[in-house]
Amino acid sequence: MRIHVSPTADQMGAAAATHAEGVLVQAIDEKGHARVIAATGNSQLAFLRHLVASTRVDWSKVELFHLDEYIGLDAEHPASFRRVLREHLVDPTGIPTFHGLDGNGDLDTVRRSVGEALARGPIDVAFVGIGENSHLAFNDPPADFETTEPYLVVALDEACRRQQVGEGWFPSLDAVPTHALSMSVRQILAAREILAMVPDQRKAA
Repeated sequence: MRIHVSPTADQMGAAAATHAEGVLVQAIDEKGHARVIAATGNSQLAFLRHLVASTRVDWSKVELFHLDEYIGLDAEHPASFRRVLREHLVDPTGIPTFHGLDGNGDLDTVRRSVGEALARGPIDVAFVGIGENSHLAFNDPPADFETTEPYLVVALDEACRRQQVGEGWFPSLDAVPTHALSMSVRQILAAREILAMVPDQRKAA
């Protein structure tokens, strides 16, 4: 494990993007494609802004998997993670294959279909953050470290939901969904490399 500390969130995002660029280029050179898991949230925005500027990555050879999504939130809602990924990663780069999680669809079907796509090959890199309550994806503590299911339906605890209000994604706690689809901890840890970006003093503990 390597730890890199940056003085600002933007510098952290730039450093992480440079590293991610190298991982993606190497995977494409070696295998002809790269398989990626991407998170959203405020912790990822500077990173994604720098990453999509890369001219070294052949984005047409990148396959993207969705880390987590609220249940019952419209895909066009500003807080929808599908929307954030489309606006900040998929559309700017033209990534051709994005396995989005439809939190308004049949949840068992969504979990099965995206899980089956994940199982078709190894994941080269996962881009993740860590929440104020230490959640990884939407696995709030105490998380399930044993399940081998690729995606879970999870209940969001109050600390997690309050973070979404504090970051400006929702106007009030009542507006934050209470459940979500989340990639499991074991599925995240199966990635060949994990790049975790954790900015802000509020997450220092």
